[in-house]
Amino acid sequence: MAGQVTVSGTTPARPGPLAGLRVVELGGIGPGPFCAMVLADLGADVVRVHRPSEVGTPPNPVLDRGRRTLAIDLKRASGVAVVRRLIDESDVLLEGFRPGVLERLGLAPEVLRASHPELVVGRMTGFGQEGPLAARAGHDINYIALSGVLGSIGRPGERPVPPLNLVGDFGGGGMLLALGVVSAVLHARTSGVGQDVDAAMVDGSALLMAMTYGFAAQGRWTADRGSNMFDGSMPFYDTYECADAKYVAVGAVEPQFYRVLVETLGVTDLVDVNDPAAQRDPATFPATRKAFAEAFATRTRDEWAAVFAEVDACVTPVLDIDEAPSDAHLVDRATYVHDENGVVHPAPAPRFGATPLAPPAAPAAPGAHTHEILAGLGLTTDEIAALHEEGTVA
Repeated sequence: MAGQVTVSGTTPARPGPLAGLRVVELGGIGPGPFCAMVLADLGADVVRVHRPSEVGTPPNPVLDRGRRTLAIDLKRASGVAVVRRLIDESDVLLEGFRPGVLERLGLAPEVLRASHPELVVGRMTGFGQEGPLAARAGHDINYIALSGVLGSIGRPGERPVPPLNLVGDFGGGGMLLALGVVSAVLHARTSGVGQDVDAAMVDGSALLMAMTYGFAAQGRWTADRGSNMFDGSMPFYDTYECADAKYVAVGAVEPQFYRVLVETLGVTDLVDVNDPAAQRDPATFPATRKAFAEAFATRTRDEWAAVFAEVDACVTPVLDIDEAPSDAHLVDRATYVHDENGVVHPAPAPRFGATPLAPPAAPAAPGAHTHEILAGLGLTTDEIAALHEEGTVA
């Protein structure tokens, strides 16, 4: 398949822009591993610390890619001592515990920086390190509910629709943590001063609403769900069902694209494209939506995709996760890659001209590099054997 790249090995074949950056990831779920994956994709040497009980469990075949893995018991003083040695030789520590847990493990940031002043500690939480809810449990849906994101997504008169866990966990969480960590490393390398990065998903998901709050300040956005530009309320920015019960996405916001959309659908007798104001006049929406819906219902999704492939009308097929990796454009760009087991991976992004990224490394089993990492810290064979014997490492 054109553009297909195969994943192989357990370390990057060529460096990315973060080559030389050393990261310790205290294993967690969701946004923390995503941040670590992104850093590893960009060339960082990331060591993921697993619990010994996780040895033998399969890694996430995509999210856990690209790291070396160490299985060690942080409830034992000997395990904490080993991890401290590893941290002392690294640039970044990533953790996703509730506030106070890292401190109770004996790995408080100020303690770590006593011997390693330049250390950056990336702290991933839902509600933040401080505040009335800091110690409370939650998940993506809770964080984006509190930040105003969830209440903005859905049809009018219907309940809010969770946008998977993309906004809190990954966009507002792991991605912003990665940016924060890299920013803090740059500062540490010029100042010699490390710092904590407090990445809270409530904060990050709120930040993703920047444009929306700007529109609200201008009177161009309301709190009424399903009544604004990008929430599906306008017929030129929505999805439509086709003859085969599949969908197309329409984003013809600008007048020139709107005109092409109307002309290509063959509904110029039903939709006015000569009066620019008519496109955004709510009084025209019911008739326009009906015209669009009836037109799209006359052909299959792929037939419409072929028609609109020849024009600029901001119309694309709605592909599912099984279909997207085979899309011609995404194949040409190698947006998805396959590992040696046939597992589909989103390729590392973004792309760099001077420091091209390697195909993502296939995930290693928990603890696969324990001996290698301990030996790299200078532990002798007898010392490693003793740690195994007492159950500190696996």
